[in-house]
Amino acid sequence: MNPSTELYYNSPAADWNDALPVGNGRMGGMVFGKPADELIQLNEDSLWSGGFRNRNNPKAYDNLEKIRTLIREEKTTEAEELCADAFYGTNENQRHYQPLGDLHIWQSVGEYEGYVRSLSLDTAVCVTTFTSGGVKYTRTVIASHPDEVIIVHFSADKKGSISFVSAIDGRDDNYDKNEAYDDKTVLFTVSDGIPYACAITVRAKGGQCGTDANRLFCKDADEADIIIAAQSAWRTGDYEKKAVSQAKTAARKPYEKLLDRHISDYRSLFDRCSLTLSPVGENITKPTDERLADVKNGVYDNELVAMYFNFSRYLMIAGSREGTLPLNLQGIWNKDMWPAWGGKYTININTEMNYWGALMQNLPECCTPLYDHIERMRENGRVTARSMYRCRGAVCHHNTDIWGDTAPQDKWLPGTLWPMGLAWLCTHIWEHFLFTRDEDFLAEKFDTLVESAEFFLDYLTENDEGCLVTNPSVSPENTYYATNGRTGTLCSGPSMDSQILYTLFSAVIGAYDILGGDEYAKTVSDIRAARDRLPKPQIGKYGQIMEWARDYDEVEPGHRHISQLYALYPADMISPVKTPELAAAARATLERRLSHGGGHTGWSRAWIINMWARLFDGEKVGENIQALLAHSTSINMFDMHPPFQIDGNFGGGAGIGEAVFQSECGELHFLPALPPMWKSGSVKGLGARGGFEVSFDWAEGSLSSAKIISLAGQPAVIRTDKKITVTANSKNIPLAENNGTYSFDTEQGMVYTISVT
Repeated sequence: MNPSTELYYNSPAADWNDALPVGNGRMGGMVFGKPADELIQLNEDSLWSGGFRNRNNPKAYDNLEKIRTLIREEKTTEAEELCADAFYGTNENQRHYQPLGDLHIWQSVGEYEGYVRSLSLDTAVCVTTFTSGGVKYTRTVIASHPDEVIIVHFSADKKGSISFVSAIDGRDDNYDKNEAYDDKTVLFTVSDGIPYACAITVRAKGGQCGTDANRLFCKDADEADIIIAAQSAWRTGDYEKKAVSQAKTAARKPYEKLLDRHISDYRSLFDRCSLTLSPVGENITKPTDERLADVKNGVYDNELVAMYFNFSRYLMIAGSREGTLPLNLQGIWNKDMWPAWGGKYTININTEMNYWGALMQNLPECCTPLYDHIERMRENGRVTARSMYRCRGAVCHHNTDIWGDTAPQDKWLPGTLWPMGLAWLCTHIWEHFLFTRDEDFLAEKFDTLVESAEFFLDYLTENDEGCLVTNPSVSPENTYYATNGRTGTLCSGPSMDSQILYTLFSAVIGAYDILGGDEYAKTVSDIRAARDRLPKPQIGKYGQIMEWARDYDEVEPGHRHISQLYALYPADMISPVKTPELAAAARATLERRLSHGGGHTGWSRAWIINMWARLFDGEKVGENIQALLAHSTSINMFDMHPPFQIDGNFGGGAGIGEAVFQSECGELHFLPALPPMWKSGSVKGLGARGGFEVSFDWAEGSLSSAKIISLAGQPAVIRTDKKITVTANSKNIPLAENNGTYSFDTEQGMVYTISVT
């Protein structure tokens, strides 16, 4: 087994956090791998608790200036009391994510030995094998994107050995029917929440198979398959018919063809990129759970780090494909009718973190569900902007749901009244352009960027220093001590807001400079002027980047959010090269947070990895990756908040990538934050801003050679402390050397070889 691409275990899953995830972007399954009583917990991304509802509070605008005044006067208690009445959503909660149900398989086997269950990240194939009664059984599960089904394939090394009974249930008995559709298919339908149907069908070679009431059965077969399809009313009116049709269409194809189509589709994405790290120690041949236990005991496992990177790519491909919904707090994998935090899209970092690594990992198509969802939010965001704030443009707060709900969510001041959610999401549109240089995409999304920025032209207020700031707002989920000794959450001009707006405004300006057009000339001019009046990051009394406009102390100095360092990552406003004083303050901020217990959630630790990488501190990157694996990773490699949240998987994968390669600030930077244990390794096919694809290897901590493919013909700037030469078509390319960088022009489609001299 490949220690960087194969999860494997010598026992079945004891609980959900041990089970192995499969997914085709829309449907997901958690495979427990139990020999006699298999359980596959099922999901479909559009199964939510209900329809859209208008939750915008009609009292908001009439009380807006009162709240602003109270905040300026530091009358935080009064401001928050008024906010609770006037700004909370008129229904507290948006809709929440729900499971599809549980597929049970009772296979006729007795005592067993030689047990192995595995998940190949190379092929997206989950396999359980064991021997019982002298027969070796194999059960293979795939989630096929091209055929839109989940397939459970049964085989054995002795003919006539496969017998089982299977049924679907769950949903806390919230279902309408669970009955035979015909002699090979059972149909499971639910009208609670968003209505849907799930069809399970059986087929076999040899023996007998069919339906018995609401169950499938198979007896004495040589091989057999259960094929699962699901559709909801969110996507189609005739969801029952479509679910049955998809299951039966797949059942007409041989298993080998279904498998080949699945692997070919998956590998067309997964094989674009790879990371190899030099092995350390002998633990790499152990089962995955034992390797994780070794890490908890202080063992370094470089190949487990590479597996974490590969697992993040696997989860992206399995959970976010064109035409699906974006990854929520649990991705697409959720067992609970009321999941933690509703399994929604929390957009004060978590949803954004889900997509941090996708472009670097050369998976731009997997980001399209996020952009599609931004468009769903846009119309609702206009209504919220006008009804609650009398502002132009569009706005969303710290949460949204399947319907793109933009009204404040929860009755929890540290999170609820934060108007930056849509703005942050929209910065991903600009990032997509920076990586792909796709001007058609940028033109298509330009209106959306403008609308998000336009809201703040009306919403921003002037502070005592003449800067433009948000008011009211919060620094996400954190609380401060005001100068009068009171605790507060509502504030004016928290640092993160200004940093997000600088990024968003710069994106609009950058897009306009490329696209042009008279229609937006005045608006963009206003945005330029507003950007110039945004507060810059400030350094406080602890040498830290200030979190609020005033140098308040945190009620919780080790808070999980480190929002004031948005400027460091994912933005590039702070850099050791370009802003060394602010970079030193960012370091002090991280050290202060960590010294008070910060990084105690998986996603927070993942963010910290990325920030240390941007500070070029490989030693700290390595320490925090080790902490992520040791303290925030479950047996199946899922990230733990706790409970399970998938954002840490993606943020951690992004951080591993940032350690070996960065492309912010207009530069291609090889090995910027290499941990000492990663002495040698290689990467292939990383995406880079500017429209580049890079591959390179290193030895003894130093770059050996690299190749850059220019996809857009943009100039390349390489930052390295080594002397290099660049060739293309066996010809030397002229280089301009300047303060640790080498610049050269590129041609679209050309491959450039970098050699260290």
